[in-house]
Amino acid sequence: MTKVKICGLQEPEHVRAAVAAGADAIGFVFAPSKRQISIDQAKELAHFVPEGVLKIGVFVNPTYEELEETVHTVPLDYVQFHGHETPDYIATCHFPSIKALAVKSIGDVESGSKFNTDYLLFDAPGTDFQGGSGIPFDWQLLQGHGILENRLILAGGLNPTNVGEAIIRVKPYMVDVSSGVEKNGRKSNELIKAFIQAVKDEERL
Repeated sequence: MTKVKICGLQEPEHVRAAVAAGADAIGFVFAPSKRQISIDQAKELAHFVPEGVLKIGVFVNPTYEELEETVHTVPLDYVQFHGHETPDYIATCHFPSIKALAVKSIGDVESGSKFNTDYLLFDAPGTDFQGGSGIPFDWQLLQGHGILENRLILAGGLNPTNVGEAIIRVKPYMVDVSSGVEKNGRKSNELIKAFIQAVKDEERL
Protein backbone atom coordinates (compact mmCIF):
# COMPACT_ATOMS: atom_id res chain seq x y z
CA MET A 1 0.00 0.00 0.00
CA THR A 2 1.50 3.31 -1.07
CA LYS A 3 1.89 5.68 1.86
CA VAL A 4 0.70 9.30 1.73
CA LYS A 5 2.36 12.40 3.15
CA ILE A 6 0.46 15.70 3.22
CA CYS A 7 3.06 18.44 3.53
CA GLY A 8 3.07 22.13 4.38
CA LEU A 9 0.19 22.02 6.86
CA GLN A 10 -0.36 25.17 8.90
CA GLU A 11 -3.86 24.94 10.35
CA PRO A 12 -5.48 22.46 12.77
CA GLU A 13 -8.49 21.82 10.51
CA HIS A 14 -6.26 20.63 7.69
CA VAL A 15 -4.21 18.39 9.97
CA ARG A 16 -7.44 16.85 11.25
CA ALA A 17 -8.77 16.43 7.71
CA ALA A 18 -5.56 14.69 6.58
CA VAL A 19 -5.55 12.34 9.56
CA ALA A 20 -9.26 11.54 9.18
CA ALA A 21 -8.78 10.76 5.48
CA GLY A 22 -5.99 8.30 6.22
CA ALA A 23 -2.72 10.19 5.77
CA ASP A 24 0.34 8.24 6.90
CA ALA A 25 2.54 11.29 7.45
CA ILE A 26 2.16 15.01 8.10
CA GLY A 27 4.82 17.47 6.95
CA PHE A 28 5.70 20.68 8.76
CA VAL A 29 7.88 23.18 6.90
CA PHE A 30 10.52 24.99 8.98
CA ALA A 31 12.48 26.28 5.98
CA PRO A 32 11.83 29.65 4.31
CA SER A 33 8.58 29.18 2.40
CA LYS A 34 5.07 30.56 2.26
CA ARG A 35 4.17 27.43 4.24
CA GLN A 36 6.81 27.97 6.94
CA ILE A 37 5.70 27.61 10.55
CA SER A 38 7.44 28.07 13.89
CA ILE A 39 8.42 25.35 16.33
CA ASP A 40 5.64 26.47 18.67
CA GLN A 41 3.05 26.31 15.88
CA ALA A 42 4.19 22.83 14.92
CA LYS A 43 4.03 21.71 18.53
CA GLU A 44 0.40 22.81 18.70
CA LEU A 45 -0.47 21.14 15.40
CA ALA A 46 1.24 17.95 16.57
CA HIS A 47 -1.49 17.56 19.20
CA PHE A 48 -3.86 16.63 16.35
CA VAL A 49 -1.56 13.92 14.97
CA PRO A 50 -2.26 10.53 16.56
CA GLU A 51 0.20 7.76 17.29
CA GLY A 52 1.02 5.91 14.11
CA VAL A 53 0.96 8.98 11.83
CA LEU A 54 4.46 10.28 11.20
CA LYS A 55 5.45 13.89 11.86
CA ILE A 56 8.12 15.02 9.40
CA GLY A 57 9.97 18.33 9.56
CA VAL A 58 11.26 19.96 6.38
CA PHE A 59 14.54 21.88 6.71
CA VAL A 60 16.97 23.63 4.38
CA ASN A 61 20.62 23.62 5.48
CA PRO A 62 19.80 23.53 9.22
CA THR A 63 22.30 23.60 12.05
CA TYR A 64 22.44 20.63 14.36
CA GLU A 65 21.14 22.86 17.17
CA GLU A 66 18.06 23.79 15.12
CA LEU A 67 17.35 20.16 14.39
CA GLU A 68 17.81 19.01 17.95
CA GLU A 69 15.50 21.69 19.37
CA THR A 70 12.78 21.09 16.78
CA VAL A 71 12.91 17.28 16.83
CA HIS A 72 12.55 17.15 20.59
CA THR A 73 10.10 20.03 21.06
CA VAL A 74 7.45 19.19 18.44
CA PRO A 75 8.39 16.19 18.53
CA LEU A 76 9.29 14.91 15.04
CA ASP A 77 9.69 11.36 13.76
CA TYR A 78 11.82 12.26 10.72
CA VAL A 79 13.96 15.13 9.49
CA GLN A 80 13.65 15.94 5.78
CA PHE A 81 16.75 17.64 4.40
CA HIS A 82 15.83 19.85 1.46
CA GLY A 83 18.97 21.93 0.97
CA HIS A 84 22.60 21.34 0.07
CA GLU A 85 23.36 19.10 3.03
CA THR A 86 26.20 16.66 2.42
CA PRO A 87 26.00 12.93 3.13
CA ASP A 88 28.60 13.36 5.88
CA TYR A 89 26.67 16.16 7.58
CA ILE A 90 23.41 14.20 7.54
CA ALA A 91 25.20 11.15 8.97
CA THR A 92 26.56 13.18 11.90
CA CYS A 93 23.06 14.37 12.85
CA HIS A 94 21.88 10.86 13.80
CA PHE A 95 18.17 11.59 13.27
CA PRO A 96 15.86 9.36 11.21
CA SER A 97 16.08 11.15 7.90
CA ILE A 98 14.88 11.79 4.37
CA LYS A 99 17.03 13.46 1.73
CA ALA A 100 15.14 15.42 -0.91
CA LEU A 101 16.69 15.74 -4.36
CA ALA A 102 15.47 18.04 -7.13
CA VAL A 103 15.43 16.11 -10.40
CA LYS A 104 16.47 17.73 -13.66
CA SER A 105 18.54 14.87 -15.07
CA ILE A 106 19.56 11.27 -14.53
CA GLY A 107 22.60 12.56 -12.65
CA ASP A 108 20.34 14.05 -9.98
CA VAL A 109 18.70 10.65 -9.49
CA GLU A 110 22.03 8.84 -9.36
CA SER A 111 23.32 11.25 -6.72
CA GLY A 112 20.85 9.67 -4.30
CA SER A 113 23.21 6.71 -3.92
CA LYS A 114 25.57 8.92 -1.91
CA PHE A 115 23.06 9.33 0.91
CA ASN A 116 22.60 6.72 3.61
CA THR A 117 19.25 8.13 4.70
CA ASP A 118 16.13 6.13 5.52
CA TYR A 119 14.37 7.50 2.44
CA LEU A 120 15.12 9.47 -0.71
CA LEU A 121 12.54 12.00 -1.88
CA PHE A 122 12.61 12.97 -5.54
CA ASP A 123 11.03 16.33 -6.28
CA ALA A 124 10.66 18.84 -9.08
CA PRO A 125 13.16 21.73 -9.04
CA GLY A 126 12.01 24.70 -6.97
CA THR A 127 11.42 28.26 -8.04
CA ASP A 128 11.44 30.99 -5.38
CA PHE A 129 12.34 28.60 -2.55
CA GLN A 130 14.03 25.24 -2.12
CA GLY A 131 11.42 22.57 -2.71
CA GLY A 132 9.03 21.71 -5.47
CA SER A 133 7.55 23.99 -8.09
CA GLY A 134 4.21 22.17 -8.24
CA ILE A 135 5.10 20.84 -11.71
CA PRO A 136 5.91 17.14 -12.22
CA PHE A 137 9.39 16.20 -13.38
CA ASP A 138 10.03 13.42 -15.91
CA TRP A 139 9.22 10.28 -13.91
CA GLN A 140 10.99 8.21 -16.57
CA LEU A 141 14.28 9.41 -15.04
CA LEU A 142 13.57 7.20 -12.02
CA GLN A 143 13.52 4.01 -14.06
CA GLY A 144 16.41 1.56 -13.90
CA HIS A 145 18.77 3.33 -11.52
CA GLY A 146 18.85 0.92 -8.62
CA ILE A 147 16.75 2.88 -6.13
CA LEU A 148 14.96 0.51 -3.82
CA GLU A 149 11.22 1.13 -4.00
CA ASN A 150 10.93 0.90 -0.23
CA ARG A 151 13.19 3.98 0.07
CA LEU A 152 11.57 6.07 -2.66
CA ILE A 153 9.26 8.99 -1.95
CA LEU A 154 7.79 10.76 -4.98
CA ALA A 155 6.89 14.45 -4.88
CA GLY A 156 6.57 17.32 -7.32
CA GLY A 157 3.36 18.33 -9.06
CA LEU A 158 1.22 15.51 -7.71
CA ASN A 159 -2.52 16.06 -7.37
CA PRO A 160 -5.71 13.96 -7.10
CA THR A 161 -5.84 13.64 -10.90
CA ASN A 162 -2.34 12.35 -11.65
CA VAL A 163 -1.27 10.51 -8.48
CA GLY A 164 -2.77 7.23 -9.69
CA GLU A 165 -0.64 7.30 -12.83
CA ALA A 166 2.41 8.24 -10.75
CA ILE A 167 1.94 5.18 -8.55
CA ILE A 168 1.62 2.88 -11.59
CA ARG A 169 4.73 4.26 -13.29
CA VAL A 170 7.07 4.83 -10.34
CA LYS A 171 5.78 2.44 -7.66
CA PRO A 172 7.01 4.66 -4.80
CA TYR A 173 6.92 3.75 -1.14
CA MET A 174 5.24 7.09 -0.44
CA VAL A 175 3.76 10.00 -2.36
CA ASP A 176 4.16 13.54 -1.03
CA VAL A 177 1.84 16.44 -1.89
CA SER A 178 1.60 20.09 -0.90
CA SER A 179 0.45 22.58 -3.56
CA GLY A 180 -1.57 19.85 -5.28
CA VAL A 181 -4.07 19.91 -2.40
CA GLU A 182 -4.35 23.69 -2.23
CA LYS A 183 -6.95 26.07 -3.55
CA ASN A 184 -6.04 29.75 -3.85
CA GLY A 185 -2.83 29.14 -1.91
CA ARG A 186 -4.51 27.47 1.07
CA LYS A 187 -4.92 23.80 1.88
CA SER A 188 -8.31 22.39 0.92
CA ASN A 189 -9.95 19.70 3.04
CA GLU A 190 -11.77 18.44 -0.06
CA LEU A 191 -8.57 18.16 -2.12
CA ILE A 192 -6.72 16.46 0.75
CA LYS A 193 -9.48 13.86 0.95
CA ALA A 194 -9.59 13.46 -2.83
CA PHE A 195 -5.83 12.94 -3.04
CA ILE A 196 -5.76 10.26 -0.36
CA GLN A 197 -8.82 8.58 -1.88
CA ALA A 198 -7.14 8.54 -5.31
CA VAL A 199 -4.16 6.70 -3.79
CA LYS A 200 -6.43 4.18 -2.08
CA ASP A 201 -8.47 3.67 -5.26
CA GLU A 202 -5.32 2.93 -7.27
CA GLU A 203 -4.17 0.39 -4.68
CA ARG A 204 -7.48 -1.48 -5.00
CA LEU A 205 -7.17 -1.96 -8.77
